[in-house]
Amino acid sequence: MATTLPANPSSDRLRSFIGTRRGVAGLALMAALAGCGPGASPPGASPVGAPSQTPPAVPAKVLQVSPQRVPIVLEAVGQVQGSKEVEVRARVTGILLKRLYDEGEVARSGAPLFQIDPAPFEIALAQARAQLAQERARNEQANREAARLKQLAAQKAISQKEYDDSTSTLKLSDATLQAAEANLRQAELNLSYTLVTAPVAGVTGRMLRSEGSLITAGQENSLLTTISQVNPIWVRFSLSESERANLPGAQLPRKPGTEVRLMLPDGSRYPEAGRINFAATQIDPQLATQELRAEFDNPKLQLLPGQFVRVRVTAGQRDNVFLVPQTSVMQTEKGYLLFLLDKENKAEMRPVQTGTWIGSDWIITGGLKPGDRVVVDNLLKLRPGVPVTPVEASAAKSGAPKSGDAKTGTGQLGDAKPADPATAK
Repeated sequence: MATTLPANPSSDRLRSFIGTRRGVAGLALMAALAGCGPGASPPGASPVGAPSQTPPAVPAKVLQVSPQRVPIVLEAVGQVQGSKEVEVRARVTGILLKRLYDEGEVARSGAPLFQIDPAPFEIALAQARAQLAQERARNEQANREAARLKQLAAQKAISQKEYDDSTSTLKLSDATLQAAEANLRQAELNLSYTLVTAPVAGVTGRMLRSEGSLITAGQENSLLTTISQVNPIWVRFSLSESERANLPGAQLPRKPGTEVRLMLPDGSRYPEAGRINFAATQIDPQLATQELRAEFDNPKLQLLPGQFVRVRVTAGQRDNVFLVPQTSVMQTEKGYLLFLLDKENKAEMRPVQTGTWIGSDWIITGGLKPGDRVVVDNLLKLRPGVPVTPVEASAAKSGAPKSGDAKTGTGQLGDAKPADPATAK
């Protein structure tokens, strides 16, 4: 007799749920297949046969460009050095007794700096004076003897040899006397060297030998301190070959019109203008740069040796170029591009040739014509052919920068001016 098991309510509910899910999934699959059939339109697309929609006009600031005359400005990192950098060394051997100056202060030429023990040199001077007195006495005796024998030789009272011997003795005495005088001068000079003085006016360095040290002349420990002449002061810097290529004639003119300015570490501008006083006649083969040096007046001692500054050199002017904001220039793998407006106020892309920077603007050397309208903002919303609602850009934002604000690379200097219409292309 067959046994009938009681039904499990939980199993019945599970089978019913699975069947329902399969039905829903089947309906969804059928709907998806129907959507992929011929003639189906993707989501969000216009119906087939509907007219294409014109993209809305994009409001953007537009700058109408004209030829400009801009300064040729180069910038480099420079290091300050004294126009004279002198090592102060001891010229005699002795014990260093005292420092006579304040370290780091300005010293005049001839100011006392150190005192070396003078006692041994005072004794040497006294000995030289005694030696000189002795030689003078001997020379006087030799003179008297030669004069006396000369009279006797004339009377034939002595032999000629005796007279010749007295003459030779007198000459030897004269030579010994000169040597004694030279020794005296040397002793006086050595004594004067015990007071070490500043050879030039300038800023003194720190004391390199402590008081009580034995200083040996001509040895390494004879160096006592250094002095740097800081008014006028020099700044050394270098220009690369690519920077030199932007200069007229590919070289930096050393005429008075070549202005050199400095930017201090705090971003302020050094008030004094400089002048080029040295330009290397060859290119450094390791760095591919030309070394240059400029001289600046430094009356307030704002510049100190070893300080790093930014050097800006104005080396002439470039005519018939255009200035556009840096934000309007796009860089691609094919070069630099600008968005311009055509006659219908539609955007078009145009490749251009760029130069350096001036302030917040970029110099455009090719690809633009006078009167071209350049789009300067909302570039992310633009595509070729998109209509644009032009808004005139302020000329102050892309015109001539203020005096002292021209910029090459990351620097600022000079003025940009409209080009002479007679020379504009």
